[in-house]
Amino acid sequence: NPVAVNNEKLSPAKIIEVLNAIGGVYGIGRVDLVENRLVGMKSHGVYETPGGTILVYAHRELESLVLDRETLYFKQIVSLKYAELTYDGLWFTPLHEAMDAFVNSTQGPVTGTVRLKLYKGNIISAGCKSPFSLYREDFATFGQEDVYDQSHAEGFIRLFGLSLKVRALNGLPVSGLDMPKPDYSRFKRD
Repeated sequence: NPVAVNNEKLSPAKIIEVLNAIGGVYGIGRVDLVENRLVGMKSHGVYETPGGTILVYAHRELESLVLDRETLYFKQIVSLKYAELTYDGLWFTPLHEAMDAFVNSTQGPVTGTVRLKLYKGNIISAGCKSPFSLYREDFATFGQEDVYDQSHAEGFIRLFGLSLKVRALNGLPVSGLDMPKPDYSRFKRD
């Protein structure tokens, strides 16, 4: 949970109040959109939530620093469905509870400090640090260091691209939209 703004410890309600005031001046969190309602109609909505927008941005910055790649990607997928269920009023459902459990299991290391700059409706990250950061400059090198052996990349690239190589060898197009009809006569039956 957020605890401070500009190094001043505040209650959660006060944090929202302060960020609403700060973000509102810069036009942060203003949304004008056409929504798809659950019942099938479209509606026009105008929302303003500067404090919430700033907090979500800061939280995502921390998550990108402390969560591993696959957990972060899956959390992003889950967050879309989570928002949909919330928007549709399906808060007290088994699926929502299951997603709560997943999200809660990812949030242990999400702590630290995020510095942001606000300018004309934009939020710009100016720095992020956490005691649980998975980024280490000494490991994130592509130079001639002991941490990363460049020769390891060749084997990884060959394996990682193997399915694309097989696709090309079979003469298949990149897009699935232009798939030719299969010629099953080429395959022998047992």
